[in-house]
Amino acid sequence: MQADVQGVIEAPEGVLKITTIRTKFKLLIPKGKKEAAERALNVFEKACPVAQTLKGAINLENTWEITEE
Repeated sequence: MQADVQGVIEAPEGVLKITTIRTKFKLLIPKGKKEAAERALNVFEKACPVAQTLKGAINLENTWEITEE
């Protein structure tokens, strides 16, 4: 797995802060496992401690690119 991450820094109230984190996951998975990988990616935020900590404070945008080998 590889992830490309970009943070957006803004000053909505005159103080710089990270307002959005964009993550693009790149996954190489065994052939025939794409549906299972997509299901996992669609629910991972609910079980991710970091995502749950940042929820409501920072906008999280996640996308993924899945390649079957």
